[in-house]
Amino acid sequence: MQLTDSHGYITVLDAIKKQVRVSRQKAVLSANAQLLILYWNIGKLVSEQAGKAGWGAKVIEKLAADLRSEFPDMRGLSYRNIHYMRLFAEVYRDAAFVQQAAAQIPWGHHILLMDKIKDPETAIFYMTKTLENGWSRDILAYQIKSKFHKRAGSTINNFNKTIPESDSDLFRQIFKDPYIFDFLTLQDDFQEKDLENALTEHITRFLLEMGAGFAFVGKQYHLQVGGQDFYIDLLFYNIKLRSYVVIELKKGPFKPEHTGKLNFYLTVIDDTLKGEYDQPSIGLLLCQEKNKVVAEYALKNLNKPLGISAYEIVSSIPENLKRNLPSIEEIESELSRLQSRNPSPPAIR
Repeated sequence: MQLTDSHGYITVLDAIKKQVRVSRQKAVLSANAQLLILYWNIGKLVSEQAGKAGWGAKVIEKLAADLRSEFPDMRGLSYRNIHYMRLFAEVYRDAAFVQQAAAQIPWGHHILLMDKIKDPETAIFYMTKTLENGWSRDILAYQIKSKFHKRAGSTINNFNKTIPESDSDLFRQIFKDPYIFDFLTLQDDFQEKDLENALTEHITRFLLEMGAGFAFVGKQYHLQVGGQDFYIDLLFYNIKLRSYVVIELKKGPFKPEHTGKLNFYLTVIDDTLKGEYDQPSIGLLLCQEKNKVVAEYALKNLNKPLGISAYEIVSSIPENLKRNLPSIEEIESELSRLQSRNPSPPAIR
């Protein structure tokens, strides 16, 4: 196929060659960031000229072939990839954003986002969460499939009244509603104890659903107060929030009396485990269903930060996620570090 510069083809081909050479020389930038900026620049050139000259698929195919001929040792110059580069430049038109934020995400993640997410703001949300949590491409795909962007920050809570304003939004974003436990197989007549055992048996997958920063402290965590024994269903520590997180599991609908017990547990944890530099402990009540109005009234006058979320038990988690989850050894290492910082005090009697 012969093309003259009346199509603008030679100009674009030469400009892309220059971009590739300049990119290779900028060793001070990280490989991924520089690659993403290069891809955006290529996409911008292709998009602009394709719009002016009416380029079709055949022209893009020739462009890809000529670029591969010029740079045979460089991967990523296929017709398909150039199509994504063009789309990338058309979705994210702000060069500063691409250099500062988008370039921190691997290209494979961007392809996934362009395939699955049509709204740029939602895609940026997933970029941010990928950076915060270190999500692999498989985990990002799973989070998109589970509609994480609709669940994040939607827990019914009283954080605006119980946590300093500067921190309340961060606390809210850590929690979600509903939680999806799609790695469990429970009978319809399961008991709360069955759910607790299943979650701790699959603790690494449970931590994936909880989100980044959660370290597992224990289940049926023993408290002794006034000569009486009490047991917390699940106790975590969140490293980002610097807070203990008390989780109570309830089968069936939310009831107002559930919050009283959880508020009591938080008071004890704050008195016995909370360290000098820790934030207030947080309670999270997980139930199968809830009435929003009832839940909001139940939280209204409590002085401890509590959240109420539903949970759903669906199908099995994809097998290809397992290799991306933290190992038991990593969890135990984090837990040991946490316990050395906040050794358990003697029981209150």
